[in-house]
Amino acid sequence: MSKSTRSWNEKYDIANAKGHEIKRVNKDMMGMKAGQLMLIATPKMVAEIIATIPEGEIKDTGFLRAELAKQSQTDVTCPVTTGIFVRIICEASNEDYQNGANLSELVPFWRVLGEKAPIRKKLSFDLEPYLTQQSLEAA
Repeated sequence: MSKSTRSWNEKYDIANAKGHEIKRVNKDMMGMKAGQLMLIATPKMVAEIIATIPEGEIKDTGFLRAELAKQSQTDVTCPVTTGIFVRIICEASNEDYQNGANLSELVPFWRVLGEKAPIRKKLSFDLEPYLTQQSLEAA
C-alpha cells in the first residue's frame, strides 16, 4: 500500500467535511465511562479552541477535550481523534507557513505543544520558529 499523497490541508478539509459526531461510550476506556456522551469533534472545532488560548499560555489536549465537551454539552471528547486533529492542525499550519503565511495568520498550535506533549515527537517539521514565537508570547 502506498503512502497518502494528500497534503495536510487536504486532510484537514476532508476531516471537517465529515462533520462531528456524538456517541455513547460503550465500555470504560481511556478515562471515559460506559454510557457517557462523547463528542468526536472536527479539526476546525479543535482549531477554534486552540485559537482561544491566550498568548503566552500553554494548554494540553485535556484542556481542549474539556472545552469541546462543554461547548457540545457532552460528557467527554474522544481523546484519539482530538490527538489526531491536533497533529493535522500542526502539520497544515506548517504547510501554510512554508507557503508564505505569517505566524499571525496560523492557528497558534504551539500553545498546545508543551515540553511533554507526545505529539512533538511525531511532527514532520522543525518546531524552532514556533517555539521562538511561543517564547516571544510568554515574554
